[in-house]
Amino acid sequence: MRDDFDLLIYEFPENNDIKIYPISDLHIGAKECMLETWKSFVRQLKKEQNSYITIQGDMMNNGIKSSVTNIYEETMTPMEQKKWLADQLSDIKDKILCVVPGNHENRSKKEVDDHPLYDVCCKLDIEDRYRENAAFIVVRIGDKDGAGTRNPTYTMCVIHGFGGGIYTGASVNRNERFGTVIDNLDILIVGHAHKVVLTKPEKIVIDIQNKKVSYKPFNLVQATAWTKYGGYTLRKQMLPGSHALQEIILRGNRKSVRVAME
Repeated sequence: MRDDFDLLIYEFPENNDIKIYPISDLHIGAKECMLETWKSFVRQLKKEQNSYITIQGDMMNNGIKSSVTNIYEETMTPMEQKKWLADQLSDIKDKILCVVPGNHENRSKKEVDDHPLYDVCCKLDIEDRYRENAAFIVVRIGDKDGAGTRNPTYTMCVIHGFGGGIYTGASVNRNERFGTVIDNLDILIVGHAHKVVLTKPEKIVIDIQNKKVSYKPFNLVQATAWTKYGGYTLRKQMLPGSHALQEIILRGNRKSVRVAME
């Protein structure tokens, strides 16, 4: 496996806008998984040019004996979940910018040193895009100009997320706090919380070269989940969250990030 801090660098020579869908929490194998909605999305993604996805974990429900998941309620075994996911991603593998596991995949890592999402990446021959904990991505759009620089350039951190918390604010606070420790960050993409959130916090920057104090914003995108409300989340009295697919638009002619939501 590649080191977490091994940058993933993508260069797009044309000055076209790039669209990125943050994908996580599909939970294949759970009865609540929105399989038909997912299949429809894949069909649409295949038709779109300049559209890509990040994968940040919990793609498989991966119910095992030691987990809180009731394995007798699963619609697929863990092995079947891996095969199904590999089949689903095979036609769009060139659109995958990175893959990071979630706590559901990490159940197997803890128990038997098995990495199911890494196995899927190996099957698709994209294991170089897999990162065990977090992925750091640089996206450069456009040809070099006369000064030998590229413009614009975007930076992203993709991570599954961690921790419970019934209220949306708890996950927002945790993720915004984490984003402030990453210098030069444009977009932080997380999953896990099943709470769709878009925020744009700022960090204070002391600019020694220009002798001034400035502010550097970054976009926090908490990705939507692909599950209906019920089952485990209902038993635990967790709050329902709607499925709302987000689109991250990176402008190709000037540096600008726009995040839209259904």
